[in-house]
Amino acid sequence: MSAETAHYVTLNTLQFALKIPFIGWLIRKQYQSNADASYRFVGIDFPNRVGLAAGFDKNAKYLDVMKALGFGHVEIGTVTPLPQPGNDKPRLFRLIPDRAIINRMGFNNDGVERIVERLKNRPKGLIVGGNIGKNKVTANELAVDDYRKCFLALYPHVDYFTVNVSSPNTPGLRALQDKGPLTEILMALMGLRKTFVENGHKQLPILLKIAPDLNQDQLNDIVALTLETGIDGIVATNTTIDRDGLTSAYEHIGAGGLSGDPVYKKSTMVLNHLNQAFEGKVPLIGVGGISSVVEAKGKLAAGAGLVQLYTGFIYEGPALVKACQKL
Repeated sequence: MSAETAHYVTLNTLQFALKIPFIGWLIRKQYQSNADASYRFVGIDFPNRVGLAAGFDKNAKYLDVMKALGFGHVEIGTVTPLPQPGNDKPRLFRLIPDRAIINRMGFNNDGVERIVERLKNRPKGLIVGGNIGKNKVTANELAVDDYRKCFLALYPHVDYFTVNVSSPNTPGLRALQDKGPLTEILMALMGLRKTFVENGHKQLPILLKIAPDLNQDQLNDIVALTLETGIDGIVATNTTIDRDGLTSAYEHIGAGGLSGDPVYKKSTMVLNHLNQAFEGKVPLIGVGGISSVVEAKGKLAAGAGLVQLYTGFIYEGPALVKACQKL
């Protein structure tokens, strides 16, 4: 079974199992958060400090499953204005000896309108973040319009936003991390948020997700831009294009973002650099290579307030979520 097929077979099986009264009750009882695990972050009370990173539940189809397995928050998406199929298959590859994954999914999702319809029935008690991006066919010069569209549509239905300009799987997307285009996008969203608040809506946090492959100057630009725009925090980090240290044969796979154990050190160094540059005053979410409680604690020690799982969850299962709830 291909990795992508296995992903959806597993999720659909779990979703079906939750509908069986006794089995559903048993799963929820096993993995539910303790009341004392709650944590306040960017003005929101999270049930616990462990969340599901963007890319796992792109279309907000499995929020009930993720809540039952003990996640305190789920970041859906990346959501784009229009539906798009993503890149050609196969596009998801397991590197089992390295406990890693390479993906080049390409923002495959159902589009913001269909995702909004699902969010109208989201489970209570689960924090949901909206990870937003641009369509592949949208030129970078017009990217700000795609981010605006997603922001406007999702605002009444999510708890916070993450701006994704760091995926390596949409051509040219990472160029939006440059100071000029990124300033335009973030300032546009901050302006829209101000309008929402003036019309009686709650002020939702806006975070920026960055790549682990930025150099020192680029990281310093991110720090300056965060302070200049007044966004609420950083998600560090996305997948890497680096292949250093892999023991698995990967040459036949081709392009894609690498996640899992090999990215832990690199992503944590970025996290620590940001925390020091911000003097601990800007909220950070730590993502990348967490496959044990020790590594999750390493992210917290580097400055993260919350952690997110993806590849570690695939390899370790929900027991990792349960263990990380105690952070």
